[in-house]
Amino acid sequence: MTNLRTPHRRTRAAAPPRRRLTMRRLLPALLLVALLAMLMLRGYVHSEILADHRVRPPVPTDLVPQQVLAGGPVIDARDPEEPAAALSVPRRKLVLTFDDGPDPKWTPKILDKLREHRAHGVFFVTGTMAARHPGLVERIVREGHEIGLHTFNHPDLSYQSEGRIDWELSQNQLALAGAAGIRTSLFRPPYSSFADAFDNANWPVTKYIGSRGYITVVNDTDSEDWKRPGVEEIVERATPQGDAGAVVLLHDSGGDRSQTVAALDRLIPELRARGYEFDNLTEAMGAPSAHTPVSGFELWKGRAFVAAVGVSENVTGVLVVGLAVVGVLVLARFGLMLLLSWAHARRTRGARFSWGPPVTEPVSVLVPAYNEAKCIENTVRSLMGGEHPVEVIVIDDGSSDGTARIVEDLGLPDVRVIRQLNAGKPAALNRGLASARHELIVMMDGDTVFEPSTVRELVQPFGDHRVGAVAGNAKVGNKDTVIGAWQHIEYVMGFNLDRRMYDVLRCMPTIPGAVGAFRRGALERVGGMSDDTLAEDTDITMALHRAGWRVVYAENARAWTEAPETLRQLWSQRYRWSYGTMQAIWKHRRALVDSGASGRFGRVGLPLVSLFMVLAPLLAPLIDVFLLYGLVFGPTAQTVAAWFGVLAVQAVCAAYAFRLDRERMAHLVSLPLQQLLYRQLMYVVLLQSWITALSGGRLRWQKLRRTGAVGTPGGPPAAPRRIRERRPVG
Repeated sequence: MTNLRTPHRRTRAAAPPRRRLTMRRLLPALLLVALLAMLMLRGYVHSEILADHRVRPPVPTDLVPQQVLAGGPVIDARDPEEPAAALSVPRRKLVLTFDDGPDPKWTPKILDKLREHRAHGVFFVTGTMAARHPGLVERIVREGHEIGLHTFNHPDLSYQSEGRIDWELSQNQLALAGAAGIRTSLFRPPYSSFADAFDNANWPVTKYIGSRGYITVVNDTDSEDWKRPGVEEIVERATPQGDAGAVVLLHDSGGDRSQTVAALDRLIPELRARGYEFDNLTEAMGAPSAHTPVSGFELWKGRAFVAAVGVSENVTGVLVVGLAVVGVLVLARFGLMLLLSWAHARRTRGARFSWGPPVTEPVSVLVPAYNEAKCIENTVRSLMGGEHPVEVIVIDDGSSDGTARIVEDLGLPDVRVIRQLNAGKPAALNRGLASARHELIVMMDGDTVFEPSTVRELVQPFGDHRVGAVAGNAKVGNKDTVIGAWQHIEYVMGFNLDRRMYDVLRCMPTIPGAVGAFRRGALERVGGMSDDTLAEDTDITMALHRAGWRVVYAENARAWTEAPETLRQLWSQRYRWSYGTMQAIWKHRRALVDSGASGRFGRVGLPLVSLFMVLAPLLAPLIDVFLLYGLVFGPTAQTVAAWFGVLAVQAVCAAYAFRLDRERMAHLVSLPLQQLLYRQLMYVVLLQSWITALSGGRLRWQKLRRTGAVGTPGGPPAAPRRIRERRPVG
């Protein structure tokens, strides 16, 4: 994180450079795509997509050859020129078959029993389970058992097209190739039973699968172990009549298979005592092995698929943990916000509450301005119409649009203009601080307007000699657009409700640049405004805490600021805020081990800021990611209910915040859409900030394009000032 440690001077370019698609800009999108791909793959191999568990009603059988209906359980329809053969297992041969696995709990137990009794069997595996548990597939093959296909995710193939059937087979083979490096020629269709159960719906499927080179294996002895009828019943149903050979249907997955495991302990010894052998199917039939080794591209493709499934399983596990963490953080934050905001409002609105003696002394207001021609007149006039005596110092930081000239042409008393070459906002504020005449300093942005009472309300907390800085109540002035309305909700709920909470906890992280007040002595004690970070307001606030000053919130000191009106401008602003906050946390990290006031802030403020402003916003979109996952893969009802539960908690907090700020509740109509769209943008911005920090990249200050739409409070918005553009000479 070397870049977080590197101070750098920030200047503002008159024309932002054209953006290039660098890897750093693309990486958040690539990570998001990779995350969604992992979740899609997980749903894919958990049979939560494309699965079809319908069972068909009885249909006619006149299209099924009689020799199949009356024949054995092994159907060979591979040669289209020859009639299908229905073969039976020879006398005193028993082929134990296990469907639906491999299962991580029951398949190992069944394999242990088979090894204990020196018996072999055939495992008809689904592709979903084989891809998730490749080690078990490899063990089945290694211990001499046979593998058969049971489709990829267990649909009834009689409902499927030939393309879907081919997909089920190929994906199942892909999982086998990746897990054990083999292909198999054995196949058992889901929901199959005896040979005489073939009908006009599933026989064409069996013929088609035979034409693809597969031998279909049904059964002639069904243990019905999936019903869990008891060990005695399973053994009785699995035992053939006399000394007849048989293919026995058992299961090693799909539920509790403890009775199946116990039944093997009785079935194998009893039938072996009667002269039975327990072989693979091909061993029992005297045929070549059903397994064919794979190599080359097919092998590597299978391994890549199985490896990707493994990664997706692990990623999903991490995401579930992350979702639990963010759930705790979100609920904890909302709980703290509601409780402590209520405590703050009760304290500051009480009839006996007072900061101390009324503050009536004049105040110096610093207005750093860079190309604010469209806004600066509204800003200055709002100050001169205030209820508190002020001197206004506009520091023109190398503007090229005539900002300084506009202020000078106003001819207002107690308004001074200082011009300097473009050096950045911290340098402009320090220049204004050096020129200020008064002890109390108010700082505001050049696109912000104050209400008449704002300065008076903002400086009253200085009646308490312990207070070194005061945060005002910044509000969105242009909230009539969708993006403006979303930011309005964020300002009222996310910023101002937070400030009430942090005020009570005495660890306010940021004095907003749009409306804040400072003691000159406090600023001088910490060295003035610093350009070490891109968030000088957060940096100076943390520095004041560490120096022992109290930082409080004045809810009635309202300022109306012009929020970004396009996604690109919003991105630039929040990217700078997020990255600057990380820089400030990193810069003041030693507060964690300091003593006194600095240590208190380090062990209370820094963890809270890190959790609620960096970690929680980064993880919060997991709620929406799992909403999409649940809508696609299920369980849909529970997922939607959980998402709306979180939204309801947010709505309660937002409604309380709007009530405290006396805002109209109508704006909360867009809250659900804000949570779905706006939060994702903030997530990507924060992720890109992390990438910039970890990669050592630098982030330039970007000037937002202003419209001048925020007018004097209490009146209509002022029309944007028309600026005469200077034509280049020549």
